[in-house]
Order: sequence, then structure tokens, then C-alpha cells
Amino acid sequence: LDLRPVYHRLEDRIRAHVLLCWLALLLIRVAEYRTGQTWRTLSNHLQLMHIGEFAGPDGRVRQRTEITSEQHQIFKALKIQEPPRVFQVTPAPKPQV
Repeated sequence: LDLRPVYHRLEDRIRAHVLLCWLALLLIRVAEYRTGQTWRTLSNHLQLMHIGEFAGPDGRVRQRTEITSEQHQIFKALKIQEPPRVFQVTPAPKPQV
């Protein structure tokens, strides 16, 4: 592997950095192999998913955008459970009397 400069001083940290980079590359290659798509295509599809936070008088809700058919196929091919639609519900604090 051709490595760019690594800005760590301790050998253990350098080794950990290289290991994490290698694991990330392995994960990318597995995703490409299982889906038959390039990482750029996979990334472009998955980057369309966002989480929005909505606040109202009853509290706050964090939820993701609808999953597209392409995203659904990616999750299915990778055998990954789709993230939940609603991530967090925070009721508004009760007014103190």
C-alpha cells in the first residue's frame, strides 16, 4: 500500500492508523463486491439519506428521510438492517407551576 504521511509519533498509533485504513478499504471492497457497484455509486446513493430534527410545542423528533429504492437494494445486498425512521423523540419539558 502506498501511504501518505501519517502524523502520529508513537509506533502503536501509527500501526493503529494503518490498520483502520486497511479495514476501511476492506469494508469498501466487500460492499462493492456484494452490490456489484462502485464505491462512488454506493456513496452517492447513501449520501442522500439525512436526519432531520423537527421541533414543536409538544417536543422534538429526529427522523431520517425516506429510503430510496436504490438505498433499499444496497442495504439488502449488504444484509444490513435499514435504520429506523424515527431516531429520537424528546417530549417538551412540562411547565413548572
